[in-house]
Amino acid sequence: MTDTAPSRRSDYLPDFCAARMVLAIVLIVELTALIVTLSRDNSVVAFWTDLARTSLFLIWIGLAGQAALCLARRRLEALTVAAGAATVLGLICAVVAIVSEIAYRLGTSALLAAGDIVALFPREHVAFIGRNVAIAFIVTALALRYFYVTHEWRRNIEMQSRARVHALQARIRPHFLFNSMNTIAALTRSNPARAEEAVQDLADLFRASLAEKRTEITLAEEIDIAKTYERIERLRLGGRLGVDWRMNGVPQQARVPGLMIQPLLENAIYHGIEPRAGGGTVTVTGEYANGLVTIVVRNPVPEGKAAHDGNRIALANIRERLTLMYGARAAVKAGRFDDQYIVTLRFPHAAQDAHR
Repeated sequence: MTDTAPSRRSDYLPDFCAARMVLAIVLIVELTALIVTLSRDNSVVAFWTDLARTSLFLIWIGLAGQAALCLARRRLEALTVAAGAATVLGLICAVVAIVSEIAYRLGTSALLAAGDIVALFPREHVAFIGRNVAIAFIVTALALRYFYVTHEWRRNIEMQSRARVHALQARIRPHFLFNSMNTIAALTRSNPARAEEAVQDLADLFRASLAEKRTEITLAEEIDIAKTYERIERLRLGGRLGVDWRMNGVPQQARVPGLMIQPLLENAIYHGIEPRAGGGTVTVTGEYANGLVTIVVRNPVPEGKAAHDGNRIALANIRERLTLMYGARAAVKAGRFDDQYIVTLRFPHAAQDAHR
């Protein structure tokens, strides 16, 4: 299936079987009832009585509509966008017509004919049902348009993020591959066993970076990828490179976007350690508190060296993917503080998962 296939399906509709949808529908219904009641100049029925009547009527329509869409969910997902929209419109209009008919029949029944409560029910049959169906059609059409536009916007963001991940994967190759191969070539004569290990590390790194399904992995896997990269760079830089890992306090099963720490380590080495004659140490620290994982990567900055474009590209990519994955609770901050360049990543992780 091609990438455009999902856009031809009705998978843009929310899950109407989810419990949170009941709360959402109740809130929307009550707000709508309040607006409708305020807009009416009703001298026959008191305001609060009118609000209660309208709320009850709309609650039945909202919950009945949700139940119908929940039951039809699997069939709707198999339909095209046009067919799915037409089906949803038909279902909602049918539900509104049925509930309106029931309300009218109750108002004209013999049980209520003798009481004052009859004033709460509509007296015009066709006009009442037709007006409600027309309003339902317009509101449902607007809601469908909103769901579709929101879905397409999110899908475009995901496609852009995926494309940037591929670009980020490609960035590993040029300035790193040739140096690594030259180092391995030298090791084949002086230390064949270590050369073999380096080839395996290089293969593992590229396998991880090129895997299409690795857009979301565990934190433990991401750390392994970054440490593999570190071992390869250590062959080239030797004692000039030090990496201090302090990640014992973080939940290893936390989900993160693939290639999150490795690009930061790459930038720290390439822009912070390599230009320094004496090298330096990159410190990677992890903490977990109040349901948030915090990862800090810091490296010394050579004198007079400003932030490199590579830093900004990697940070923008990581920030976008973390936001896409975790929303507003994710954050990425970076900046130079004295002679250190510090990057801070923060994202949520459920407390119950931290002890698995």
